[in-house]
Amino acid sequence: MYEALYRKYRPRTFDDVVGQDYVTETLKNQVRTGRLSHAYLFIGTRGTGKTTCARILAKAVNCEHPVDGNPCNECPSCRGIEEGTVMDVVELDAASNNGVDDVRMLRDEAIFSPTTVRKRVYIIDEVHMLSKPAFNALLKILEEPPSHLMFILATTELNKVLPTILSRCQRHSFRRLDSETIAGRLAYVAEAEGIDLDADAARLLGRLADGGMRDGLSLLDQCATGSKVDTEAVLHAMGLAGSFRTQSLAESIVRRDVASSLEQYGSLWQDGKEPSGLLNELAGFFRDVLMLRLAPRGGRDLVSGAYSAESMSGISASDSELLRIINTLEKYQSAMYNAANPRLQGELCMIELCQTATAPVQSVVLPAVKASDPAEEKKTAPVFETPAEKTPVRPVPPTPVFEQPEPVKETTETENTPSEPATADSADDGNLWTRILEEFNNVRGKAQYVILSDPELIRAESAGTELILHVKPGFETGMVTQPDVINRIRQCATRLAGQPIQVRIEEMKIKTSLNNDKLDQLGRFSNVTIR
Repeated sequence: MYEALYRKYRPRTFDDVVGQDYVTETLKNQVRTGRLSHAYLFIGTRGTGKTTCARILAKAVNCEHPVDGNPCNECPSCRGIEEGTVMDVVELDAASNNGVDDVRMLRDEAIFSPTTVRKRVYIIDEVHMLSKPAFNALLKILEEPPSHLMFILATTELNKVLPTILSRCQRHSFRRLDSETIAGRLAYVAEAEGIDLDADAARLLGRLADGGMRDGLSLLDQCATGSKVDTEAVLHAMGLAGSFRTQSLAESIVRRDVASSLEQYGSLWQDGKEPSGLLNELAGFFRDVLMLRLAPRGGRDLVSGAYSAESMSGISASDSELLRIINTLEKYQSAMYNAANPRLQGELCMIELCQTATAPVQSVVLPAVKASDPAEEKKTAPVFETPAEKTPVRPVPPTPVFEQPEPVKETTETENTPSEPATADSADDGNLWTRILEEFNNVRGKAQYVILSDPELIRAESAGTELILHVKPGFETGMVTQPDVINRIRQCATRLAGQPIQVRIEEMKIKTSLNNDKLDQLGRFSNVTIR
């Protein structure tokens, strides 16, 4: 029967444990000199050797012929403990045995002397999972244990262990293993197993293991299905072949190429990529870029390993821009949990990531298109208009209809006459803006229509030949004040109204604090009703 590599190559002595030299040397010296504690607490992240060292220590204190503090693994005690046939060495998982009754039963058994070995040893893994009553039940026997009893507690979350327990244990911290240490161990295991492991692939697996030797061996086991384990095989086996597409999307974001970013996002979505997972990969990529830039020497041990250093070094964004991108990705990841349409959230995220971080526009006015004096028309030409998108406007005779205020005012007063054509003044009820939105829905696409049609974000108001859009401050302002969008709104309004229309963008005024009078009343402890 096949045995997993992390089980087959589990260390059997302290000398076999890699990356934890300080802990193993201390434990060996204590076994050699006989100055053992009655309770140990091993602290560290997953896969760093806590449970392995606990088992080795249990064998060492009961070994009949220890060798320099290491168990011999040959005597009946060592073999029995390793095979699990010695009932005096008990290993418990506190995640499934965390009740007070379980600890009371353990406490009642612990007072009896061992039958086949010198010391009765209890190894309690994930001890932080014990309930508070269970901790209290364990406290008494930890405080006054029999001489034949030893406890070895292991945890990944030290902050959840009661201080009364901590004060009665000898603590040993297990550090995360660096990628080079894991890669060296993987190379040793691969040679022993006859696996053709490439050196670059070993380093990549070492980085993907995230500081845990067990994870590294499990990854090697997963990749060792072909004739050769190289970098390409690791990427495919780990499901990281799509990282190249994620990297390409990140490069488009840095170039602020909205069209390319949306196209690549849509392609990844069509291929089954979840929006939240894609944003998470993008955040991981930009995080790796930032780590390599801020810590060039030690940053290689901090990165995820899914991307090459050459590809990350080609990202030209500044440090502040990388921070902005990461924060934006985190914001939209959080918004996706409660979003009715995660795909739309992802599209909005792509658009915002490609925006230039500039101050919000307070007021933008586009002049109406007139066909009067050519010199005057040239002087007041729209700033944001592009020739390619220019829409033909109904010719207006060079009469003073729009130059003199009196005729315009009279037209406004008689605008309800049924025979009159639609004008900007008839937009007070929102009909003109409604028709504009219908055209945007048909031409521009759903994403932009959702923003323009949301009354919480944009409110339309007409005043004579002027269309005023009140826009909520922030990202939406940047969306609406794009030259392309303003041109299309102005051209559409001019065509529907039958006359030139100006477009004005103004920010909504949002009340953020109480007025001074009410603050004064609050200062006098009066009852204030805020309306």
